[in-house]
Amino acid sequence: MAKEGIHPNYRDVVFVDQSNGAQFIIRSTVVTKESIKLDDGRELPLVKLETSSESHPFYTGTQKSVDSLGGRVEKFRNKFANLRKKA
Repeated sequence: MAKEGIHPNYRDVVFVDQSNGAQFIIRSTVVTKESIKLDDGRELPLVKLETSSESHPFYTGTQKSVDSLGGRVEKFRNKFANLRKKA
């Protein structure tokens, strides 16, 4: 049994990824001003996200590493190496 007054009020909340429309229903304590009506008739609080694991390049496998971009860091160091020596 949960003790009264010490545990947060968890409830189902819909998180929507606005970049691709993916929806997640997760139990959360987040306070929202918007709600959404689901296909099953439930009306749940709504949180809109700019990105989530469904659209973020790290999770989708589309992230590029610095090394594969032609050695950007090394190009930068070479370009400005002379300035460092003059100072």
